[in-house]
Amino acid sequence: MKILKHPVGTEKAIRLLDQNNLVFMVDRRAKKPEIKSAIEKMFDVKIEVVRTVITTKGKKKAYIKLKPDFLAVDIATSLGLL
Repeated sequence: MKILKHPVGTEKAIRLLDQNNLVFMVDRRAKKPEIKSAIEKMFDVKIEVVRTVITTKGKKKAYIKLKPDFLAVDIATSLGLL
């Protein structure tokens, strides 16, 4: 199972970067600890909290808040979102 599918680049997701949040589409079966572990390993960051929501289209979206020591803007830039 591939936990992380792709980053979300919507206007809202870009605005959340100011609050040190990243938004990713994830596998529907993925649990919060699995999402946290995948992000921490992939980007070498520490995560404060992971919140998930099931969209109206039946997909799962994860809102990832990074610890203050790490900047979401840097990750978004490396992913080509900015």
